[in-house]
Amino acid sequence: MITLMHFETRLRVFAEQFGKLAVKYDQTLEHSAELEAVINEYSRFVTDPDHKIAWGMLRQAELQELDPLVQALRQKSAQCVAIMEKYRALKLQDGEVQIADYFKNIEECIDKEFGSFQVTPQSKVLLVGSGSFPMTPLLIAKRTGAEVVGIDIDAEAITLGRKVVEKLGAGLNIRLEQQLLEDLAYTRQATHIIFSSTVANKYDLLDQLYALTNEQVVVAMRYGNGLKSLFNYPMKETDGNKWRMADNILRPHDVFDIALYQKE
Repeated sequence: MITLMHFETRLRVFAEQFGKLAVKYDQTLEHSAELEAVINEYSRFVTDPDHKIAWGMLRQAELQELDPLVQALRQKSAQCVAIMEKYRALKLQDGEVQIADYFKNIEECIDKEFGSFQVTPQSKVLLVGSGSFPMTPLLIAKRTGAEVVGIDIDAEAITLGRKVVEKLGAGLNIRLEQQLLEDLAYTRQATHIIFSSTVANKYDLLDQLYALTNEQVVVAMRYGNGLKSLFNYPMKETDGNKWRMADNILRPHDVFDIALYQKE
């Protein structure tokens, strides 16, 4: 039987590992294999069916006891995913294109991103939190021919991401910018907007987007509730006068789920 003590012990170990590996990042590949192994193990932990059942059986008081650890771990794991993307971008520059298990899982998720709200060659897609290895822009642009813009607040991520696009996305209509949503003219043109699951303030940004976007826009919010909230920022309530949930795509075997929102 998986107990509260079991979860607490495992989460403290993961938090310690992520904390140590985050500070080791030095723009080289020296610690990339170690971080990849921990992230892959963490992904398996979060998507394990037995863990999901056991987590769901925890009492509210037990979940509250774990909450400070969960919040800290969510932040540390998100930081390490960003670093892992930097490692992958650096590896690509060195001619290595191996894909870690975590990234394979993410790429499988991308295929189901918008459900029935299909992306076409005429679509204009915006990704918030594009990261250093912009898989989503590359896959969407390659498979659909749509224009894709990615934004990120991390200058190093934009620099590395542009190099990845140059190498893997030659001829694709992809642009990466270090800009805020409100400063980007493309925000008003976007037909599809995707929020990375590791963007902490994504629901605050969604609220801001109501005034910045056109009436037909569809927003895909990657999130994780329950056990998946260890690795993703969870779903929040939206202003019912602004946004309604059009679909909720649950992916039991993937690291995040997807909520689709349209304007009221």
